[in-house]
Amino acid sequence: MPAVDVPSSGPPGNEQQQGENTASRDPNNPNNQFRPLDRSNTFWARQTNAANWSLGRLTKEDAETMFALEEARNWGKMLKNCEKRRESLMKYSPTIRFMRDKIGQMGGNISLKSFPCNYCVDMKSGGFNPEYGVELCANKLVSENHQEETMAHEMVHVYDHLRFQVDWNDLRHAACSEIRASALSGECRFIQQFWKNGQWKVNKGYQDCVRRRAELSMASRPAVKDDVHAAQVVNEVWDSCLTDTRPFDEVYR
Repeated sequence: MPAVDVPSSGPPGNEQQQGENTASRDPNNPNNQFRPLDRSNTFWARQTNAANWSLGRLTKEDAETMFALEEARNWGKMLKNCEKRRESLMKYSPTIRFMRDKIGQMGGNISLKSFPCNYCVDMKSGGFNPEYGVELCANKLVSENHQEETMAHEMVHVYDHLRFQVDWNDLRHAACSEIRASALSGECRFIQQFWKNGQWKVNKGYQDCVRRRAELSMASRPAVKDDVHAAQVVNEVWDSCLTDTRPFDEVYR
């Protein structure tokens, strides 16, 4: 697949005035135990906001605003880190290099330009669109390991698109690729699940992780009615797609 450049995007402008405070109100909290979000962008304001969030004293809306402000404040650093890690992974990651070679064998062209680092509003670390290519969400990637898993995940989608001529409007096709991407990218390895979730059961934890991630991805598609529908579609193709490890010989858990 020819590399397609996705226009780089940055965070929305921070139009809040310095020192502005907004009181948080929530109809489900009649005693108003919530604290106002301090938007002054001082060190102590950020510390206070973080403390209030950790104690559950911010409304959902204020919490989302707090994270958006932090992302906007750190956007330059996030973008630089994403681009630096991208270059390193393309050179040194065995998984990324392996997938790049396999995609290249089918006529695809994977380069640094294939992975634009953008600012994403949605809660995702990356994405693939057959028309526009791959996107990395620089403001959602927290480490090099996280970025490697994200790049590998999206490269599985690219591989499936070229190898199997996936019809992305067919929910069964899309679900199969989501299962494979979660299984082959390394994001559901035992060590990952152990540190994140304290999951000790290797095989069950791995399968639960793959299923959960595939269902979440499917639930975000407009054609999927709800979580129940997403689970149903994933289940329909589960057995055959989980065991399909191409282009790898096997899944390393």
